[in-house]
Amino acid sequence: MDLSGVASALLARLPELGERMAQRIRAEVDAYQDASLIPFDSLRRSCTANADLILSHFHTADAPEPSPARETGRIRAEQGMPLADTLHAYRIGFELLWSEFIAEARTHPEVTDAQLVSQSAEIWALFGRYAEAVAAAHRETSAELTLQREARRSALVEALFTGVISDRTTLWEAARELGLPEQGPYAVAVAVADAPGEEPLAGIEAALRQAQLPSAWRLLPDQQIGVVALTTPTAESTCLRTLRRARARVGVSPGFPSLRDVPQALRFARLALAGLPGAGPGVARFDDNLLAMVVAAAPAEAAHLTEVVLKPVFDLPAAERGRLLTTLEHWFAAAGSAAGAARTLFVHPNTVRYRLRRIEELTGRALSDPRAVADLGAALLAVRNHSAGQGESLGA
Repeated sequence: MDLSGVASALLARLPELGERMAQRIRAEVDAYQDASLIPFDSLRRSCTANADLILSHFHTADAPEPSPARETGRIRAEQGMPLADTLHAYRIGFELLWSEFIAEARTHPEVTDAQLVSQSAEIWALFGRYAEAVAAAHRETSAELTLQREARRSALVEALFTGVISDRTTLWEAARELGLPEQGPYAVAVAVADAPGEEPLAGIEAALRQAQLPSAWRLLPDQQIGVVALTTPTAESTCLRTLRRARARVGVSPGFPSLRDVPQALRFARLALAGLPGAGPGVARFDDNLLAMVVAAAPAEAAHLTEVVLKPVFDLPAAERGRLLTTLEHWFAAAGSAAGAARTLFVHPNTVRYRLRRIEELTGRALSDPRAVADLGAALLAVRNHSAGQGESLGA
């Protein structure tokens, strides 16, 4: 069936048709009404190219060529237009073109109603084919743009943590792109990854965003690191509560005012993580135990301190050594109370006192002397940090 005359007549009016299609779409699809998002010239060019594509098919009977449809999908994805709105606009353009096709056919006596009915099936089959091309290109471009944004975001986060960004203007631009406020306070969090590429804090950015806490994260082979904006008076407690729900091992830095301080805050967060007791999940703040942070910051010096203070204890058989060190730790946890340590150890207070005297005899340090207590406490922290790093218990 030959409808080339109808198609030829409409091709002669192509600029006008493209203009009207663009106006109809702009009027009927809310998302297309923002000229800053989709300039009218861009919309008109797209409508004209797609109308030309369809009319040329009827004019020459060539095989369908979906490249203009794919271009529409690509451009709309780049402009940030949702796929559903893009396909809605595409349908509106097709409907207008088909109504013009019918109106023009009425002026051609050789075209019968039966031909138009038959042709309607073909044009909607074309619509389906071109809509699939639009959708495929939109999805491909959106996926590519998402990867690009994630890569750039990851690079910006890494630049913050490595201190590559230091200029105030550049910091402001990075903060804006990462969705962070320009001024703090902020905090840095570090979580241990159980396996390379595994997120110990999966979904943490969305969870913090829901709590009105903007953040930016980066996954390293062994850790997940992030900077969190503490935007409200209760932000720190909310952040810690959210981190605890993740059931990971996390260290958190003190608050700090400027993104310039992110590298130093990362070090503090890692020290807090190193000082986290036990091997299970938990959240440790740098400010929770400053002595532990000092010990963790100097592992070589801490090892020497352990050798100087606790060597006689370490020379004991493993079982006795374990009992004494565990008792000492419980005594510190009970704020120097033998009765409190006895309750947590499930032994008699006199047993605790006996073991503490044994430690005093072996080390030559009296627990009544604050300086000796400080030495023993620091050495005990060093032992705990070493044991945690080796996956051992304190008294092993």
